[in-house]
Amino acid sequence: MNTSTWWAAAAMSLALGLAQAAEVPGAPAYRPQLRVSTTLRISAHDQMSAVTSYWSEGFRRFHPDARIEITLKGSAAAMPALYTGYADIALLGRETNITDENGFGRVKQYKPTQFELMGGSLDVPGKSDALVVYVHRDNPLRAISLAALDAAFGHERRRGHVPVSTWGDLGLGGAWAARPLSLYGYDIDSGTGVYFRRTVLGNSFKLNWDSLREFKDGRRMDGTVLKAAEQIAAAMKDDPTALAIGSLRYRHDTMRALAIVPDDGGPPVEATRETLLAGTYPLARRTLAFVDVPPGKSIDANVREFLRYVLSREGQADVARDHGYLPLPAAKLQAERARLDD
Repeated sequence: MNTSTWWAAAAMSLALGLAQAAEVPGAPAYRPQLRVSTTLRISAHDQMSAVTSYWSEGFRRFHPDARIEITLKGSAAAMPALYTGYADIALLGRETNITDENGFGRVKQYKPTQFELMGGSLDVPGKSDALVVYVHRDNPLRAISLAALDAAFGHERRRGHVPVSTWGDLGLGGAWAARPLSLYGYDIDSGTGVYFRRTVLGNSFKLNWDSLREFKDGRRMDGTVLKAAEQIAAAMKDDPTALAIGSLRYRHDTMRALAIVPDDGGPPVEATRETLLAGTYPLARRTLAFVDVPPGKSIDANVREFLRYVLSREGQADVARDHGYLPLPAAKLQAERARLDD
């Protein structure tokens, strides 16, 4: 394809993309800065099949000579593919763990460059669904601060809250005041558990183990996955003293979701699609993208061009088509684009 034909095709793709991207307000339209005609290799979490396909299709409308190779072997395989040279972009559906970080660091002797390309889902298991704090429906509590949540689950209380061991410590009176908390949460070594520990507990490993029951994904007799969040929801049914971390997907009528008081002391925020899109819900999860940029070097121009597309109006509209992952909040999108352009 000659240059004039390519630019004409790009202009047509831009018009089509603008029509499809109306639901991502504030995101800039994608305008190619160079012509990509090479192969880009993406290693990703297996739940990202649809969205990576949408990105590939959308990007190739502007760059028909480009080829996108997508490998979906899970988050555990994504980072090794990057530092061994089998991928140009690694997409993780969870926080990095020590294996990811040490593996890249030992091979490369520097850290990978990280971007956020999309938000986690509201309630779709496996797609970085938001964490939700639950109490029993008979419990009168309606909201909780991150500092109080840290003090309930964490021994070090790095957010500065006084110790929390009873419902009276969370402001409840009467018969509730002396009742001890029963804590339910994700296995602390799981991706979700790592996110909770880093986001709420300030990366502390010292939890209130005497009161905490951890859950991790298991298998039913028929071989299907029994999600940790589903087990947490079932365990709460007969425990009026429960304070649990779970998912909206498995909420039942015995459970009440608490609003979260943000760090700035503003009004409590509930987990909804709108609050996740606005970036105001404090326990919304994220997905992470990593690229290999040696110190003193610039990001590969072709990789940068692909990330520019993903962080555009069209690329974020592709995310919205996934019906799981969510587009980035406007402020985060702007910040990630600024980092990419730096």
